[in-house]
Amino acid sequence: MSLLVAGTTSDAGKSLVTAGICRWLVRQGFRVAPFKAQNMSNNSMVCPDGAEIGRAQWLQAKAAGIVPEAAMNPVLLKPGSDRRSHVVVLGRPHGTLEAGEYTTGRAGLAEIAFDAFDELSKRFDIVVCEGAGSPAEINLRAGDYVNMGLARRFGLPVVVVGDIDRGGVLAAMYGTLALLDAEDQALIAGWIVNKFRGDLGLLRPGLDELARRTRRPVLGVLPWLDRVWIDSEDALAAAGWRAETATLSGRPLRVAVARFPRASNATDVDALAAEPGVAVTLTADPDVLADADVAVLPGSRATVSDLAWLRERGLADAVLARAREGRPVLGICGGYQMLARTIDDDVESGAGRVPGLGLLPTTVTFEQAKSLGTSTGRWRDHEVTAYQIHHGQSIVDDGVEPFLDGCRVGPVWGTTWHGAFENDAFRRAWLTEAAQQAGRTWSPAPGAPGFEALRQDMLDRLADAITEHVDTDALRALIH
Repeated sequence: MSLLVAGTTSDAGKSLVTAGICRWLVRQGFRVAPFKAQNMSNNSMVCPDGAEIGRAQWLQAKAAGIVPEAAMNPVLLKPGSDRRSHVVVLGRPHGTLEAGEYTTGRAGLAEIAFDAFDELSKRFDIVVCEGAGSPAEINLRAGDYVNMGLARRFGLPVVVVGDIDRGGVLAAMYGTLALLDAEDQALIAGWIVNKFRGDLGLLRPGLDELARRTRRPVLGVLPWLDRVWIDSEDALAAAGWRAETATLSGRPLRVAVARFPRASNATDVDALAAEPGVAVTLTADPDVLADADVAVLPGSRATVSDLAWLRERGLADAVLARAREGRPVLGICGGYQMLARTIDDDVESGAGRVPGLGLLPTTVTFEQAKSLGTSTGRWRDHEVTAYQIHHGQSIVDDGVEPFLDGCRVGPVWGTTWHGAFENDAFRRAWLTEAAQQAGRTWSPAPGAPGFEALRQDMLDRLADAITEHVDTDALRALIH
């Protein structure tokens, strides 16, 4: 039994709707697994067995209450430039895919993905699949195995999600169906409108007309939900962060995050943004980075290239000035590598040896083998669990104060560990110390929920929304 959740566009809400459906089905007593044949994202996670998958499928596995595994996202494309993606297959590096090979170079990947879906189907009652982009990308249809190609292969019913907050959702749904050929159209089973705000009565005539013209029912209208930006599939969930800061009273602790062109796992700062009294801002403006209480250089899928961008935009000068003034700078993974004295990269960029910002006494060498795994450690007597995804290996000079697996020199902190700030006690202790370095006073809000509690609440509210606003009897009948 399976279902494919497609979308009229990227960021229509497929990932979160899929997560909500997974949790709703688990509440009905089913053993459920998520699946996305091919994901394109620089936000990824490491499973307990060391396999790397898209963060959305990791979140959906959490929604289903199961251990995430490589089969749930058998192909992951991580863009390294506008024309090349690094390929991860069944959780392990698998070379690169050039833009010109996108249509022709995926046949072998399709069979791997189909085998993974088939294997999951044998172990779980229901597999809830997520599409990618839009099924109406007919220029890619010949090699498609994540949208209608997957649906055709296994006869899956397809529910299409559209984001009404963008406008034009009815036209997008009608146009999606119109662009498909007859065999693909036969599998489109219904529509779900997402992110609705307003009077449903005003929308109803349009929904009725869409159903009449397409001869497919509108299965539900999901409302706009606050605080569902955690674990965003997008590289930087700026909208979610802004929504959090709008509710703060008084002057918050201001955290500025460099908006790298190839940011990777920038969800590391989600946990900072979730803290009451902390305002996170994404920026490519050196003045904003300079003025913030805390500056963060997040992960990057193209460290050398993003370091050059940092210098070209004047952001590097802002970071150097902060360090001279004793004001905190945090580098995570690729951002940590940028803080080194030198970076030797013949692997990711082929640039060879380039100077880093020189703020930490480290040297970085990129290696062919990727470090993938989970990590545990302590800082200031706080236990920390995290994960690692990187080619660059950092060597720290002797006698330097350690910080997780990296180091700290005065106001400059660096680590390769992703997910460390999801540890509540560690995050709050570090924010308190960083605030003191910035000349600010900050302390955790009494009774503030932990980050994992916020994540689970989000998943429950997604499932509640499915239950309340979707025709679940019709949805259940589609899953066969």
